[in-house]
Amino acid sequence: MAQILAPSMQCQMKLSKGLTSSMTPSPWTSILLKQGQKGSMKCSTKFRVCSSLKSDSGTINRVEQLLNLDVSPYTDKIIAEYIWIGGTGIDLRSKSRTISKPVEHPSELPKWNYDGSSTGQAPGEDSEVILYPQAIFKDPFRGGNNILVICDTYTPAGEPIPTNKRHKAAEIFNNQKVVSEVPWFGIEQEYTLLQPNVNWPLGWPVGAYPGPQGPYYCGVGAEKSFGRDISDAHYKACLYAGINISGTNGEVMPGQWEFQVGPSVGIEAGDHVWCARYILERITEQIGVVLTLDPKPIEGDWNGAGCHTNYSTKTMREEGGYEVIKKAILNLSLRHGDHIVAYGEGNERRLTGKHETADINTFSWGVANRGCSIRVGRDTEKEGKGYLEDRRPASNMDPYVVTGLLAETTILWEPTLEAEALAAQKLSLNV
Repeated sequence: MAQILAPSMQCQMKLSKGLTSSMTPSPWTSILLKQGQKGSMKCSTKFRVCSSLKSDSGTINRVEQLLNLDVSPYTDKIIAEYIWIGGTGIDLRSKSRTISKPVEHPSELPKWNYDGSSTGQAPGEDSEVILYPQAIFKDPFRGGNNILVICDTYTPAGEPIPTNKRHKAAEIFNNQKVVSEVPWFGIEQEYTLLQPNVNWPLGWPVGAYPGPQGPYYCGVGAEKSFGRDISDAHYKACLYAGINISGTNGEVMPGQWEFQVGPSVGIEAGDHVWCARYILERITEQIGVVLTLDPKPIEGDWNGAGCHTNYSTKTMREEGGYEVIKKAILNLSLRHGDHIVAYGEGNERRLTGKHETADINTFSWGVANRGCSIRVGRDTEKEGKGYLEDRRPASNMDPYVVTGLLAETTILWEPTLEAEALAAQKLSLNV
């Protein structure tokens, strides 16, 4: 009996033969009903098991009961899902572990190991990689006291492995000079939903194109919005988990969405974005839709996908902060190449100077200008304090890398006086 899991936004169809079969609404259909079958639609809010029409409904119900089983009255044990970043630097991995009782802090959790040779992070003859729990969130999939655990990765000797970008970011954010500046981040994560098997955006006719961009950004309606249930399910799941998610919206390209995390302080920004990405991966997995963070999923006259990063320090937010922002912009201009290298794979396909981007080879800044590398808001200019927006990071950037590098460049790094003067003249900055 073939079975698959369907998510909470599914519908249940009662068939004329008396069988009950769950199916997700188009375009996420998990099973195909034969033409000519009729039935009434009934909304369901619980997880269901989809099966073929010949399956035994009693078996389905028993599996549903186990999926939604609350074990808390019978045991203090919980399930901790250990999550880490794989060898590509963008793929997420996870596995489950039973913990003897509920926990409130990652320090209460044991370290664990995994086979790094299977994730591209260690050789087969010495494959053990150690997981260090760093942040915990409530598990919206299992509920109860179960948790999601964001981990970083080390050798058995305690050295961070090369793909462990959190370790370096934590060093930067633990620097006392950075701590005193209380760096805030607001990260705008864009992503694209694809139809399975065809690598084509959700809602698009297969092998063809929808109407040109214009009506889709924050659009409403069946012909303009594709994937709203996924975005809404993700929004609620993040709130449940304790992620500092601050909003969501449909994006310029149809089938593309965005969620925002922040304002978050220091290393917390990266932890929350990675956990939000994991939850989104799990939801799209259950729906049967493919998630991509490719910065330019469709070539041509279509917007790419970025991860704009809003950033401020304590002195930027105080009176006179606009001058501090301009000094930060100067520093960012001098390290433009270093930032571009660290801001995501394939970003050159997105940063073309078109579709609300700056050219990848040229640093620029402007007030309210979304075609610049760095945008400063009208309110910031008017009030003389506030924040800047770095529009260069790609959707597949590592938030640990980007946030750590922003803090390092604007707080810890000091250019030579000659370089500073030349850059200020070039950018028309009086600092």
